[in-house]
Amino acid sequence: MLIGEVAARSGVSARMLRHYDRIGLVPPTGRSRAGYREYGDADLRRLLHVEGLRSLGLSLSEVARALDDPGFDPAVVVDGLVAAARERRAREDELLDRLAQVRAGAPTAWPDVLRTVGLLRALGPGRTPAARQRAALTTVAADPRDGAALAAALLAEDDPNAAGALRWAVVRAAAAAVPVLVAALADDDAVRRRRAVVALADVDDPDAVAALADAYVDPDPEVRARALLAGGRRGDRRAVAPLVGLVVEGRDDVEAAEALGVLAEDPGVRAEITRRVADAAALADPPARQRIAGALAEVPGDGARALLERLAADPARPVALTATAVLRLRRTGG
Repeated sequence: MLIGEVAARSGVSARMLRHYDRIGLVPPTGRSRAGYREYGDADLRRLLHVEGLRSLGLSLSEVARALDDPGFDPAVVVDGLVAAARERRAREDELLDRLAQVRAGAPTAWPDVLRTVGLLRALGPGRTPAARQRAALTTVAADPRDGAALAAALLAEDDPNAAGALRWAVVRAAAAAVPVLVAALADDDAVRRRRAVVALADVDDPDAVAALADAYVDPDPEVRARALLAGGRRGDRRAVAPLVGLVVEGRDDVEAAEALGVLAEDPGVRAEITRRVADAAALADPPARQRIAGALAEVPGDGARALLERLAADPARPVALTATAVLRLRRTGG
């Protein structure tokens, strides 16, 4: 086969075939009387192997070694290619995120784009935590449309001081920040979901409230707890049963009791709280009953007092002492 036929059958250009010949990667078997390259079936098979290896990302020198060196270890090279591909994908994902954040800022002119890009650089991981904190504290005064970029930076922030500044900024740019935070609650990364739910708990926005309610059943216990505490403080009756569950479980039980106290300001909800607490106390072990007795300090009404009187006679002394102390506080108004 002459070079034109090989190019047609393989899809490799004649120019590239000549280059392969010059570097000794795919030399033709022979030459015609007129001096033209002639390729045999074995040459064509080698060419196809070359193209297959190149499609994996191997350089021409690596392809030559793979085909000619008996000691060549393909696993090592493939591992390196996998790492390089993942790095490229991470860079592309980072670029895509940055473009999405720029677009979320609703740019109408190139100065808007450059402003958002400058903010993203100021909040980037290459800056010190103190610099990121300063950038967050000074951004909202410049343009609240940058809430999307602030929210994205918050979801990636490890430093507690910088994260606190970013949450402060996100609350003040909530209109643009909330969609990013709500979307993060569907993320596979529990850490990002935790950061999102903490930020949403501080935002007074209908979409934030709805997203927090959806997070009551999040698979991560910390996300669930943060969402439930925020929902209870906002008077969401749906949080009653799982908040009682937090008290029984001993996870954030003091904060859960405070949230139940907010909910108990509504007489209708108060009756539900008392009923659920009584049901839980009937099945709980002594440490849980003691926490329940303590939580009832936050719940007014005759139903809570009657339950405390029963717990004051509990056979477990710590439970009885806690219930007695709470009853005394209720009588004295303490």
